Amino acid sequence: MSGRRIAILASLAGLSGLVVAMVAVRVSYSGNTHYEALVWNLLLAWIPFALAVCVYDGHRRGGRDPLLWVAGALWLVFFPNAPYIVTDFKWLRGWTGAPIWYDVVLVAAAAWCGLMLGFISLYLMQSVVRHAIGTVKAWFFVLAVLAVSSFGVYLGRFQRWNSWDVFTQPGRFAHNVWPHLAHPYDHPKTVAVTALFTAFLAMTYLVFYSFATPPVPEERR
Repeated sequence: MSGRRIAILASLAGLSGLVVAMVAVRVSYSGNTHYEALVWNLLLAWIPFALAVCVYDGHRRGGRDPLLWVAGALWLVFFPNAPYIVTDFKWLRGWTGAPIWYDVVLVAAAAWCGLMLGFISLYLMQSVVRHAIGTVKAWFFVLAVLAVSSFGVYLGRFQRWNSWDVFTQPGRFAHNVWPHLAHPYDHPKTVAVTALFTAFLAMTYLVFYSFATPPVPEERR
């Protein structure tokens, strides 16, 4: 692995380890398990990251294995789990047992790690799509993914669906989701949450992208 990849993996693993340690300290201090779900949510956020790395590496090797398409589809299904952690800030107003400043740092660390895992995976997938169909279409791909994932965050937070329900309960899932897609004006909360979260993710991804993309050398400008 390259030095850059090792640094990214080490930093993400370190931040994840910090979240796990802070949750363990909070459970020991407060005697309740309110924030243990953050560890599970963070584990789910690693899934799209791992899938994107597999797709990216397979594409770089020139592979045309149909399994890459399967991995890409699974990545899209699990991608909303990464930004979903941002919505865990809602628990700050209801859960007690530890100082509020501690909980703010804990949730912020988990949300930041989730966003980074998601954005790095999206960056890798965008690179694959860009090489396949061009830069402009790759940006449309990014916007579409962020819109779909924002809808997925709504389904997870407010409808309590999980990514694996697409496979384990496809009938019930489709029955619940279809009215929101077919008649969006009958579900203003769905539209509002999806639109706001799409805008938030798009703007923050642009900031991430501006830092993640290497600068063009002077001799190539």
